[in-house]
Amino acid sequence: MVWFWVLLVLALILLIVLLSFSIRVVTQYEQGVLLRFGRLVGVLKPGVHLIIPFVDVMTRVSLRIVTLPIESQGIITRDNVSVGVSAVAYYRIIDSVKSVVEIENVQSAIEQIAQTTLRKVVGQHALDETLANTEVLNVNVREILDAQTLGWGVEVTLVELKDILLPESMKRSMAKQAEAEREKRAKIINAEGEQLAAAKLGDAADTMMKHPIALQLRNLQTLVEIGVDKNTIVVFPAPLMSTISELGTFLARETRNSAVFPADTD
Repeated sequence: MVWFWVLLVLALILLIVLLSFSIRVVTQYEQGVLLRFGRLVGVLKPGVHLIIPFVDVMTRVSLRIVTLPIESQGIITRDNVSVGVSAVAYYRIIDSVKSVVEIENVQSAIEQIAQTTLRKVVGQHALDETLANTEVLNVNVREILDAQTLGWGVEVTLVELKDILLPESMKRSMAKQAEAEREKRAKIINAEGEQLAAAKLGDAADTMMKHPIALQLRNLQTLVEIGVDKNTIVVFPAPLMSTISELGTFLARETRNSAVFPADTD
């Protein structure tokens, strides 16, 4: 009787161990690739599955998008400038069977080929093109990676250049170039302003020649502006002085006329 209970307990323990080796749970974002005696049987969908212990081997494959940082690569551009370029790639597995059967380690393979592709693509462009056309470089790197990884059941969804490190001497040269460019634009804008101002002054001069009184009004306006500053010395423009002289002559003439021809009195 004792041996019976001992055998029953051992059988239950063996059954529990066999079930632990037989039951496999595949989550929603995974697929299971099942091999039996080393041969492909099929793909297990999300859920609970029973396999034959020690006969079947199931490999879980995640279908989620994976972020892969690409370490900084020392690259010589087409115009012989040494730069350090780092990037980040995003990929996902679209064929779980190929990702298990065709290649040993998907992430390691993509990391290595991404580094070599990044050096190749950036090395074909000059420094200015690399800095200005990062979107084009991103697309080129992604297309080259896709051509290599689709055979592994992997799709590269996005590649982005993350950082471009320049030598200190190149940074100083670019700063000088940018400063010279700003000075050039400032001089051009200043020259255009002088040209417009000269044209407007010419128009004003033509207007004053047609209407001499406008010049006198402008002189009076200048006196008003000077008076605001409370200056003790006032400098009268020459045309205004001549106007005052003419005004004095006019008043003197009127005074003489009134003396010669006295006004009629009642």
